[in-house]
Amino acid sequence: MRLTSPVAAVFSLLLVAAPVAAAEPDLAAKITPLAQAVIDEEDAVGIVVGVVKAGQAHVWAFGETKRGGGEKPNDRTVYEIGSVSKAITGTLLADMVERKLVRLDDPAQRYLPDGVTMPVADDKPITLEHLATHTSGLPRLPSNMKPADARNPYADYTIDRMYDFLNSHKLRRPPGEHEYSNYAVGLLGQLLARKAGGDYESLLAERITKPLAMNDTRVALTDDMRRRLAPPYDASLDPDANWDLPALAGAGGIRSTAADMLKLIQAALADDDTPQRRALRRSFEKRMDLKNGQAMGLNWFIARDGVTRWHTGMTGGYSSWLSIVPKSGIGVVVLSNTATARTAELGEQVTQAAFGLEVKPRPGRKPVKVDPKILARYVGEYRLGLFFWLTVTMENDRLMVRATNQPKVPVFAESPTKFFYKVVDAQITFVADDKGDVEKLILHQNGADHEARRELPKK
Repeated sequence: MRLTSPVAAVFSLLLVAAPVAAAEPDLAAKITPLAQAVIDEEDAVGIVVGVVKAGQAHVWAFGETKRGGGEKPNDRTVYEIGSVSKAITGTLLADMVERKLVRLDDPAQRYLPDGVTMPVADDKPITLEHLATHTSGLPRLPSNMKPADARNPYADYTIDRMYDFLNSHKLRRPPGEHEYSNYAVGLLGQLLARKAGGDYESLLAERITKPLAMNDTRVALTDDMRRRLAPPYDASLDPDANWDLPALAGAGGIRSTAADMLKLIQAALADDDTPQRRALRRSFEKRMDLKNGQAMGLNWFIARDGVTRWHTGMTGGYSSWLSIVPKSGIGVVVLSNTATARTAELGEQVTQAAFGLEVKPRPGRKPVKVDPKILARYVGEYRLGLFFWLTVTMENDRLMVRATNQPKVPVFAESPTKFFYKVVDAQITFVADDKGDVEKLILHQNGADHEARRELPKK
């Protein structure tokens, strides 16, 4: 649920192609240095890693639940799973298709209440499949989202406001082109709940969590879950706030534990014919190819290897990874109470290690101190595209960057001109002209460089 832009996707891609080793490797010996490196380099407060392989579930925990508290997390520690919720919403859609309650090519308009109109472009209606494959043409976030509390930005966004947005929005293009949308998947969750005659939480419980005994997977925390909730931390390891997503729960509002996510993985890998297994397998089916060599199922990304299904998640103080490889009987979950891209990187590494590949911890980027007077020179607004800006501000002698319609996040100096994010795998270089005035920045992401001219303040 964090930084993305029109010019790049956030997370790196799996390139897992090796077969599972004939002899079971020592998973702990492979996984421990990978996860411990994230803790040692102070990129996360706590991490729980779960792996299913050859029918067996394994769990490892690293770091602390509360910074400085000394208590290690475990498989029952509760985390926000962010956009991994989208994969579960895709599974709910697949379940309703299996039950013949909806069809993927049904117009979404069919499931809206009276008085709410889905926007249309070129007479091509938005279908449920469009909502579940990020091809609806709806934006990443609605324009009428004006949070009263920036630290809990979705809390006051209601279902009524969601419907108001539909009634006023005009599509920039007809559905069919892939563009990641939190709004679309949140809307999908609401439409499925309406069709089922209840709310999203009730549908989730009826179709997935109760049958699989995932008792700690919910939108609203129980008192017991709240006691086990790991407190949230931002990329600087400073305390952050929990997020509530009443209207967009299907896009990022679920809380869960490693133990429960392992149950979901085991259901997907089981050799049986339960409704949950059928729904998961249907949700894994490829629906479209992406330009980067990946593909989409129903809210599941399909890696370039063609067999790994995965999703990541991030809220203000949490990050998550979930991958499932049905053909190989492997699944991985990584949960952290820190908003960091290292969680997704670790999930990818653990998935590769579960295949028997040799994976080494990557050298971490080390922040350095930079004179605040130099940092102040970078404050301004930088245009990346027609409707996409990066706004650079300074708080407590630290640079903060906010992309259009997204929360501001810190960037960390590795030199006086080069900075890196921790919430995504991206870097920024500031460039000055011959007079020493900062004229632009370059965003380095996913192997590409994107130049943004400085337009404010005026020189």
